[in-house]
Amino acid sequence: MSDKFYFLDEPLLSFGNGQVAEDPKDGLALFGPNECSGSLPGNVVIGTTEGLALWEEWCKALNSPASCVDINRQRPWPPFPGYDVAFGSPWPKAIRKYSIDENELKLAATKSDKHERSFAVVNQYLEHIEKTRKLDNKPALAVCIVPDFVYDHCRPQSYVYEKSDTPKTKEQRKYLNDALKDKDSGQSRLFDDEGLFGLSPNLEQYGLSPDFRRQLKARVMEHDLPIQIIRESTLKITPQIRNGEPGVNPLSDRLWNFGTALYYKCGLKPWKTPWAREGVCYIGLAYKLANQKNGTACCAAQMFLDSGDGVVFVGEFGPWYSPEKKEFHLSKDAAEKMLRGAIETYQEQEGRPLKEVFLHARSGINQEEYEGFLKACPTGVNLVAIKVRKEASSPRLFRYDDHPKITRRGMYPVLRGTFWQRNKYRGYLFTTGFKPRIGAYDGWEIPVPLLIHVQHGEADLVQVAKDILGLTKLNYNACQLGESEPITVKNSDKIGEILLSNPELGHEKWKHNFKYYV
Repeated sequence: MSDKFYFLDEPLLSFGNGQVAEDPKDGLALFGPNECSGSLPGNVVIGTTEGLALWEEWCKALNSPASCVDINRQRPWPPFPGYDVAFGSPWPKAIRKYSIDENELKLAATKSDKHERSFAVVNQYLEHIEKTRKLDNKPALAVCIVPDFVYDHCRPQSYVYEKSDTPKTKEQRKYLNDALKDKDSGQSRLFDDEGLFGLSPNLEQYGLSPDFRRQLKARVMEHDLPIQIIRESTLKITPQIRNGEPGVNPLSDRLWNFGTALYYKCGLKPWKTPWAREGVCYIGLAYKLANQKNGTACCAAQMFLDSGDGVVFVGEFGPWYSPEKKEFHLSKDAAEKMLRGAIETYQEQEGRPLKEVFLHARSGINQEEYEGFLKACPTGVNLVAIKVRKEASSPRLFRYDDHPKITRRGMYPVLRGTFWQRNKYRGYLFTTGFKPRIGAYDGWEIPVPLLIHVQHGEADLVQVAKDILGLTKLNYNACQLGESEPITVKNSDKIGEILLSNPELGHEKWKHNFKYYV
């Protein structure tokens, strides 16, 4: 088969009253959200005194229009019409505001031990989230405003120069390591030398992520409350940001992205996919390496339905990683178990016959995995396994033009939606490139296409490419015309990090709804 080129039209999205548009900003501004409740559910906000004051100003901005002063910049960064116009209701005031003492937070965030400082900081936010259990009007969302020093100090590679406590001695570190080894092996210590710590060390915190964001996202799930984390510096609206001047991300764009995320996490979908075919679900496999030596990794599945709903399934730890091939693959039994759980959830939520299942994985899917997935599929369901990933070795394309200067020819990227089919099962989809709606290419480098490889099963490759292009528009955590990866693989790293980085939390505490992970 010779190479063929196609141009795939920008997939449409469905908004209020069944109206459609290419760009979510256009659709929301003109027609409102697909799901509109009339009034938004309650929310609570947690932060320092300064953070809460910044939030008040930010909420005023959310409920007001914003645009770039330079009209030429309004095409790539469309004006924000105000929350009530875009989402059908003003952004409501918080039903509760919880203040965190900044000095205590700073003491916690500057502890010498990275696990201790993240654990202590997260505890100060969870202390207030716990209070929401007693509210008559249960909130749908908690907004956590984080000072920049927490962001700087509470990440895995962070280093604190001015520590608020005395670092552990060599003897204390040895004792701690031995205690953790005993805990992992299920052994209890006969002689706890508590004098080394003054008190017995809290071993629970060492089974949680030293990254503040990952740990808070994981631990808050048992409270059944989605959270939106935002830094104080992001809430500061300077004249340059408000006016949308060059060199900054304009306020209008920030409000579009942040407002959409808030709306989704409140339990409402701003848009849906009119192009999705009934009875079809898309499942992305997410992996995260736990131990390089024995290849132990965690696997999770993200299922997206034609309704736009996203569901997360937590898999099992196992030797899924191959250092030689640098790929992740499940055993036959693990693959069957994971897909069986996904299909059961689909049938519970949708109540409609399942026709097709499309599996997306960056590492690809081998024959053993596919056989396991097949065992989980009901009779008559078409199962297609697809490798979807960006590769540095992928070919690049440039748009032909007849610029009078020869040296300037071929400098512009091809259109987003260009699909280069190499054969029946393999092709390259350019999900980045020139976007006619904004009249520009909004990237920083030569567009790298997505490799689409149908490894198992039968499917029309062009239809597969259309579906994947459509799935680049399902990230409700932002308000973008389209992203570089489909939602099935885009957030796989984030989900894997949250699941894997917190082994202290049992599977029973994980939530299935996608909004808890983004």
